[in-house]
Amino acid sequence: MRASEDPATVVFEPDGNNAMVKQGLSLLDAALTAGNRIRSECGGNGKCGKCRVLVENQSALTGPTAHEARLISSQEADRGVRLACQARVKSSVVVLVPPESRVGQRKMQVTGDERPMVLDPTVRKISVVLPRPTLTDVKPDLERLTDALRDAHGLDGLGIDYDLLKRLPRVLREAGWEVTATVWDDARIIALEPGDTSASLFGAAVDLGTSKIVVHLVDLLTGETRGVGSVENPQIVYGEDLLTRVSYTVAEGGGLEVMQGQAVNGVNEALREACRGAGVDTASVYEAVVAGNTVMHHFLFGLEPRHLSVSPFTPAVKRALSTEAGRLGIDMNVGGIVGALPVVAGFVGADAVADILSSGVSESCEATLLLDVGTNTEIILSHSDGITSCSCASGPAFEGGHIRHGMKAVTGAIERVTLDPASHRATYETIGGVRPRGLCGSAMIDAVAELWRHGLIDGTGRFKQILDAQTLRLTDGKTEFVLVQEDESATGRDIVVTQRDVNEVQRAKAAIYAGCSLLLKRRQLADADIAGILVAGAFGRNLDPENAKTVGLVPDVPTDRIRFVGNAAITGAKMALASKKAREEAADLSKRVGYLELSADPLFGPEYASALFIPHRDPARFPTVKPG
Repeated sequence: MRASEDPATVVFEPDGNNAMVKQGLSLLDAALTAGNRIRSECGGNGKCGKCRVLVENQSALTGPTAHEARLISSQEADRGVRLACQARVKSSVVVLVPPESRVGQRKMQVTGDERPMVLDPTVRKISVVLPRPTLTDVKPDLERLTDALRDAHGLDGLGIDYDLLKRLPRVLREAGWEVTATVWDDARIIALEPGDTSASLFGAAVDLGTSKIVVHLVDLLTGETRGVGSVENPQIVYGEDLLTRVSYTVAEGGGLEVMQGQAVNGVNEALREACRGAGVDTASVYEAVVAGNTVMHHFLFGLEPRHLSVSPFTPAVKRALSTEAGRLGIDMNVGGIVGALPVVAGFVGADAVADILSSGVSESCEATLLLDVGTNTEIILSHSDGITSCSCASGPAFEGGHIRHGMKAVTGAIERVTLDPASHRATYETIGGVRPRGLCGSAMIDAVAELWRHGLIDGTGRFKQILDAQTLRLTDGKTEFVLVQEDESATGRDIVVTQRDVNEVQRAKAAIYAGCSLLLKRRQLADADIAGILVAGAFGRNLDPENAKTVGLVPDVPTDRIRFVGNAAITGAKMALASKKAREEAADLSKRVGYLELSADPLFGPEYASALFIPHRDPARFPTVKPG
């Protein structure tokens, strides 16, 4: 091997992980090889600047790119700051990943409000003792088994998994003809075990989110959640937003297989964690029900996602989908069934169906809004004359994206902010009670609300020129608010809120409010007609409802009408897993829920433009919101 082709060792500190990689590989890809996860909202395209690392020996890397020149200041460059997605390896090197660039342990919402239901799972176990074959009874093995199940439990015409059929003769004889059959949907035998194992029957409810994956291990004999597992979605290194990931599948050969593999890996990791916590073997999990947005649904099942990213945003399938766990590589009983709830449309997926199912909004005659806030926010309006949904591209601001010091809700993220009325100094709370590294979405809502409330920004979101060296200052000709002084932060840098940060929040909240407003208008309803607003997900759980109204994120209804329902998607998936009736209801909801495409509605543009103001261009829309 020539010297120019020699592999290089890349060491990532402070964890000490290392990898032997080919020259020319980016530090971002080298980090993946080493098992390190570095933030990259743009999928490694050099646009977000979140993958900053420190490298002392610059000669071991290729020179700075135009993207780095744009995103890294000269002072940072002098300190050895590089973008991991742009810097490529020339020789062995040590890389320091600073706290703000690491994918940390996220504060996830792993539970939600549950409704009572009758336990009636689709999968069940039946223990039988079969008569042995004799010269006068030469009935084939499969017929011997299915006849016994028919005679004992009235199950007629049962099919069997093909791989299980191949093992059937051996299993029956090794078991001494006493076996337990696991039957799915009273139609197919999916597992066969020696002896009586009917006391052990588990299923998995899965929330397959864009940024996180949550699994509940459910005892299908009692309906009890026995274990919970959660992980960051491994796909995040290919882009924090769905369209970037879809673009990857189009641009890269085998890209869809990579995305599917990462989704499967994430589900498996969360499922194993849930099973470990309960002391349950993953082979005892016989069914999984998945709720996720339409893109994640397509990724998991290996369905072509590209048409979800271009008009008219058509999914490959709408109805409920299921296949064998072994075919997908899910680490559960090899014959177990992995199913997804049905979707509504290209941007309103199975997670929205699960939200409606678990929240019970479809059963109310009063006007109720259900919001699942994220990079794409699903909004559902339920009323006596039906249910309508829409999805708005609220952007990554509520996940910390496109915010100067934004981050997800991980350890060190500021999640609460208040300002002193006199000094404007900030008081804050961080996740984990440690020194702050940045601020997450709920803190950004607090910060913008407080800045407006105390007159530091006007209704257009612009900073007023009330300069104070300690709080409001000019940097490179641009105004920014100092939330945390450098000597208080974990990064050794001031944590600030910039004009661009405020504008990002305005755009995100305007999209959500405009979506709510348009759904109401199309039903000839007003904000005053809203009986309740339900907010799902981790962002909702941490959201201050008064500040949400102050910035104009949600309609101005009495605060006691705003309720946080936790992870409604996982709860809906659990309901469908444990109840045939709930699954039938989900199928019915998928057909009944109408969809409004905001981009095709002529009123969306004016609604959005008016909602960009804080709280709104028309103050009469927010009668209870007043400056401090």
